[in-house]
Amino acid sequence: MKENELVARAANGDLDAFCTLYDMYKQKLVNFAYFRIGNLEDAEDLVQDCMLKVFQNLPALQKAEAFTSWVYKILYRDCATFLKRRAREQDNEDIENYTNILPADTAADFESVELRQALEELGEAEKDIVLLSVVAGLQSKEIARITGLTAGNVRQKLHRSLKKMRCILS
Repeated sequence: MKENELVARAANGDLDAFCTLYDMYKQKLVNFAYFRIGNLEDAEDLVQDCMLKVFQNLPALQKAEAFTSWVYKILYRDCATFLKRRAREQDNEDIENYTNILPADTAADFESVELRQALEELGEAEKDIVLLSVVAGLQSKEIARITGLTAGNVRQKLHRSLKKMRCILS
């Protein structure tokens, strides 16, 4: 079954269709949120909250083709809100509580550590664009809708950010 058909069925209350969509998107959404906020458990929580919002508001989605960028826009905003809240909390608590440590059951090889460090060298907007493109697999037009930039601006920033990361990683 095509994704657009699943979206339409889920919007009409078909729980199985929504579960199929959830299974299709879950890992990519978790990957995006993890690289965005740096904590796997919080990323998983944010994805669950995001998908709950998607489920509740899916009947209001006018075009099934917009589903992917709509879901990522919700998660993008949720991550930004989470990071702002965490920054406010850090002012009042010990910074060690927020150290980005991978859980023991996650395979953290050297390359992923290097990649994470290269991502940290980017500005927030650059990091968002790289993650939406590389991790989420979105096109520049979809990223533009999420970030509020033009598609050309997204392509330009993506090119420069990837070039910057290549320099850091080499």
